[in-house]
Amino acid sequence: MVSEIGFSGMLSLAQTIGIVGTMVLTLYFSKRQIQSLSIDQQTRVLNDLDEKVHKMAELVLERPSIQKVIDNQEKPSEELAFSFYVLWVCAHAYAMRQRNVLNDNEWTGWLQWMRNSFRKGTIRETWKQVEPDRWFNPAFQNFINTEIIGANLLT
Repeated sequence: MVSEIGFSGMLSLAQTIGIVGTMVLTLYFSKRQIQSLSIDQQTRVLNDLDEKVHKMAELVLERPSIQKVIDNQEKPSEELAFSFYVLWVCAHAYAMRQRNVLNDNEWTGWLQWMRNSFRKGTIRETWKQVEPDRWFNPAFQNFINTEIIGANLLT
């Protein structure tokens, strides 16, 4: 049966396989490109929101009394305002890692910085105080409780 196809039939079959293969590869890489664009868009939005949080933090650090607008239960203080700012920076770094924006080396540095801050500073006490109110993304909260606080318990 193969001998009956002939040269022109084999050439036609090879061309068909080549065309279909090219279409499959094009579809595959197009899908990857669209996913990449979606992640880039999410990252841009997250960065825009982070800039807004940064501006709010600057305002609260300048005038701690306006912190009541966000949380009226706490006595306004520069330390609490700065603690929230540090936690938002950590949350942003975590979000960038989740989107593969930070490479392994950069993430290792951030991870160590966070662990040191929770071990050596007062940020851990602030976290215990604010964490039950769920101010942060659930995945980030879980990360802090298991990878940062949990890891610090071992050291």
